[in-house]
Amino acid sequence: MAEKQDMRAAQDSYAGFIKMFKWGTVLSVAAAAIVVLIIA
Repeated sequence: MAEKQDMRAAQDSYAGFIKMFKWGTVLSVAAAAIVVLIIA
Protein backbone atom coordinates (compact mmCIF):
# COMPACT_ATOMS: atom_id res chain seq x y z
CA MET A 1 0.00 0.00 0.00
CA ALA A 2 1.00 3.60 -0.42
CA GLU A 3 2.71 5.24 2.49
CA LYS A 4 0.99 8.11 4.29
CA GLN A 5 3.24 10.81 2.87
CA ASP A 6 2.67 9.46 -0.65
CA MET A 7 -1.09 9.67 -0.11
CA ARG A 8 -0.75 13.20 1.27
CA ALA A 9 1.22 14.29 -1.79
CA ALA A 10 -1.35 12.68 -4.09
CA GLN A 11 -4.24 14.36 -2.28
CA ASP A 12 -2.50 17.75 -2.44
CA SER A 13 -1.86 17.32 -6.16
CA TYR A 14 -5.46 16.30 -6.79
CA ALA A 15 -6.80 19.24 -4.76
CA GLY A 16 -4.63 21.62 -6.77
CA PHE A 17 -5.83 20.12 -10.02
CA ILE A 18 -9.49 20.45 -9.03
CA LYS A 19 -8.95 24.06 -7.93
CA MET A 20 -7.30 24.96 -11.25
CA PHE A 21 -10.02 23.09 -13.17
CA LYS A 22 -12.76 25.07 -11.43
CA TRP A 23 -11.06 28.42 -12.10
CA GLY A 24 -10.36 27.42 -15.70
CA THR A 25 -14.03 26.62 -16.19
CA VAL A 26 -15.10 29.97 -14.73
CA LEU A 27 -12.62 31.89 -16.88
CA SER A 28 -13.61 29.99 -20.02
CA VAL A 29 -17.31 30.73 -19.45
CA ALA A 30 -16.52 34.40 -18.83
CA ALA A 31 -14.41 34.61 -22.00
CA ALA A 32 -17.16 32.92 -24.04
CA ALA A 33 -19.75 35.36 -22.66
CA ILE A 34 -17.55 38.33 -23.58
CA VAL A 35 -17.07 37.01 -27.13
CA VAL A 36 -20.83 36.46 -27.52
CA LEU A 37 -21.52 40.00 -26.31
CA ILE A 38 -18.97 41.42 -28.73
CA ILE A 39 -20.43 39.52 -31.68
CA ALA A 40 -24.09 40.26 -30.85
